[in-house]
Amino acid sequence: MSSPLKLLIEQPSYDLDIIAEEKNKNEPRELFISGPYLMAEKENKNHRVYKLHEMVKEVGRYNDEMIKEKRSIGELNHPTSVEVNPERACHIITELKQNGNIFEGKSKILSNPIGQLVRSLLMDGVKLGISSRALGKLDEKASHSEVSEFHLITADVVHDPSVEKAFVQGVFESKQWILKCDGSVCEWVQAQHDNLHEACSKLPKHNKDQFMVEQVLKFIESLKGS
Repeated sequence: MSSPLKLLIEQPSYDLDIIAEEKNKNEPRELFISGPYLMAEKENKNHRVYKLHEMVKEVGRYNDEMIKEKRSIGELNHPTSVEVNPERACHIITELKQNGNIFEGKSKILSNPIGQLVRSLLMDGVKLGISSRALGKLDEKASHSEVSEFHLITADVVHDPSVEKAFVQGVFESKQWILKCDGSVCEWVQAQHDNLHEACSKLPKHNKDQFMVEQVLKFIESLKGS
């Protein structure tokens, strides 16, 4: 069973390039943004340090499972859920490549209504940033936090980082989450864990293995309903 993780939202990067690519004169130009999406082995603005080897492994997984499968969408501003909502998607990440301790990304702005809103904002000169959304464990040090068990959810396009940062820290970073075997996420409910622990502490003298399996299955079913 996975241990509980925290949702980690990072300060956005505004060092983005806007790229307009024209296929032919009869089709509208495709709009892309590119720049640094992730950083490892260096303290970031949230006073967190990510391990490079974990980020390399996780970016590899994200490339294989999300980018290559065209599932790597992100939203406009951080949502009220850890899940990525396709109805709120504004871009799709097309590249995520390592450059030293920085991971450079590239995203195509979608043609749906929210993507068109982002396109209009960018073309009108509004400054937008890209902010990662991930799960991980925090090990608090004297001057910073070290992140382990890093799991990338996506990167979102953001406008007002101060409001979003306060919102996320107040509502989501105080909670804990479980990463299931199928890659989905659910909220860690301490009561469910305590119920399992109590049941296991009362194992009968006979048929312990069978009883343990039954209790674990009940616990898993309770997570599905969360």
